[in-house]
Amino acid sequence: MADYSRIESALIHGGLYGDPHTGAVNVPIYQTSTYEQKGLGENTGWEYSRTGNPTRAALEALISELEGGRAGFAFGSGMAAITAVLSLFHSKERVIISSNVYGGTFRVLDKVFRNFHIDYEIVDTSNLALLESRITDDVKAILVESPANPLLTITDLKAVAQIAKKHGILSIVDNTFMTPYLQRPIELGTDIVIHSATKYLGGHSDVVAGLVVVNDDDLAQRLAFLQNATGGVLGPFDSFLLIRGIKTLGVRMDRHVENAREAALWLKAHKAVKHIYYPGLAEAKGYEINQRQAKNGGAMISFELYENYDTRVFFRSLKLIALAESLGGVESLVCHPATMTHAAIPREVRERVGITDGLIRLSIGIEHIDDLLADLSQAIEASEIK
Repeated sequence: MADYSRIESALIHGGLYGDPHTGAVNVPIYQTSTYEQKGLGENTGWEYSRTGNPTRAALEALISELEGGRAGFAFGSGMAAITAVLSLFHSKERVIISSNVYGGTFRVLDKVFRNFHIDYEIVDTSNLALLESRITDDVKAILVESPANPLLTITDLKAVAQIAKKHGILSIVDNTFMTPYLQRPIELGTDIVIHSATKYLGGHSDVVAGLVVVNDDDLAQRLAFLQNATGGVLGPFDSFLLIRGIKTLGVRMDRHVENAREAALWLKAHKAVKHIYYPGLAEAKGYEINQRQAKNGGAMISFELYENYDTRVFFRSLKLIALAESLGGVESLVCHPATMTHAAIPREVRERVGITDGLIRLSIGIEHIDDLLADLSQAIEASEIK
């Protein structure tokens, strides 16, 4: 067994490393749907690949170790992961969610789980007093993102976990933007961590996946039942791709963040930029909290241009940075939250929480920073209304 103490090594050697049958340093792709059994009630530990697959099990062990949890679960998408977690709750129960979360999270609560009388309330979870005041007997969980999508709002995860425990409810953190390389919510007391592994964990925009880690054996049993019963599992080949992507997470995130810091400072100083949202800037709201609970500010930036710049022209003028859904790949991506990632949220709700029609969300990739800044510069210049 490999001996290591740092997460950079765990990314490569963690979980179920290699193949004990052949000595291969990579976990094989067990591309099978079922497993031959020796007799009635006798098997090798594997029965059917919806229930369990060795490649998926290696990934699940890896993410559990990286997040410091008791068990990990791999799903066919981030939304499948969130759906499984929300399926832990019952009719007439309620979940508090952060005031800006991924639009798909809002949509599945508003359009699907409400049909089963599982309700939600949108609360500014960065305001701890307000958050605690909204906990009533029917509230069974607090689901937060920090930094939140798309305004990069910071919530004190340790304090939220303490509030949740005080009231006997679950704390859930979507850690997609930070990954366990930059932030480990379970160490702060969180009960459940969710990832859209499509993003930084995969890192190459070539796999769609979701991961969940829990810190409790009872939660693990309940989620394992839901994973098997509802069947939204990740396939073996995608599990292999995700393990491969995670191996380079550390070096990729270092470059992502290095570029993001420079881009944020550049945008902050630009005459066309009206507002910038980046928790790595010392003047950002929640900066001190983020410094305590995360390694740095991550690699996502949101900003708004002044009114004398045409946002549509800005998007159309970019040549290197791609206008596309998603984030966290090696390539830089830009999106318009109001019409893309958060279009499922009603306009009045978007505007109330600050997701304006002028908001631009930027996922900084690992290209050379000079090329990224040059592309931003020419697109902003082209968008000026003269």
